[in-house]
Amino acid sequence: MFFVSDRQPYKSDLSDERWALIEPVIASWKAQHPSVSGHQGAYEMREIVNALLYQSRTGCQWDYLPHDLPPAGAVKYYFYKWRDDGTDQTIHDLLRRQVRESRGRKADPSLVVLDTQSLHAAAGVPAKTTGRDAAKKVPGRKRGLAVDVLGLVIAVVVLTASVHDNAAGIALLDTVAADTDTVHKALVDQGFKTAVIGHGQKVGIDVEVVERNPAASGVVPQPKRWVVEQVNGIMMLHRRLVRDYEHRPASAESRVYWAISDRMARMLTATSTPTWRGA
Repeated sequence: MFFVSDRQPYKSDLSDERWALIEPVIASWKAQHPSVSGHQGAYEMREIVNALLYQSRTGCQWDYLPHDLPPAGAVKYYFYKWRDDGTDQTIHDLLRRQVRESRGRKADPSLVVLDTQSLHAAAGVPAKTTGRDAAKKVPGRKRGLAVDVLGLVIAVVVLTASVHDNAAGIALLDTVAADTDTVHKALVDQGFKTAVIGHGQKVGIDVEVVERNPAASGVVPQPKRWVVEQVNGIMMLHRRLVRDYEHRPASAESRVYWAISDRMARMLTATSTPTWRGA
């Protein structure tokens, strides 16, 4: 079996403390999915996660993963398995609750902030899963986020860029309502219309449109709503999220969970996130 100590570390590697936060979930998953032959696997689960975080931070293609990390086939296998059975979100949600509680808040929020971001799709992304944002002139996909007041992700949806913000807002409200019964209010910008407000009433969430000050000019952060813009900026530290490279929207959503899980693990262990500015 290949061990982390057999190679030089990358800046994206999990520290012992950060690995300890997610190891119980991975170990439990592994115990529930034994190999038919009884084989334990040629690679440490920690190295599989390290490879995913390396790809998240650098944006490299599968076949360009360094040779001292597990091969692309092995990493893909676990990435897709964890995407499809929700293990990636389980890890993310457990870390989020720990961060909130460490900040003196309840495990789940009562208020979320919604926003969307249109991203260019990379070459090779299936055309049937992409579209063109008519307003922003962006061909690709639309990523919708629901975050709490700490800037922690509560829900993420990825749709074609051609859909209206209303569709993304409705999908986000449905996801938030399905995942938690504590959220009672959502703040949105003026891009969301009455359809989102009406849908919020159906799922028990009061949707408030935060109006822009007509006297303001340029970029002016809006109270509470600015946190979702901050999250969009933080995700740009992960080059895999700068453009949508994924063939399936579900994979794009999974990439967000891994990126934000990495951030929260660093928050819980008081370690900084290396940047690639100036690189």
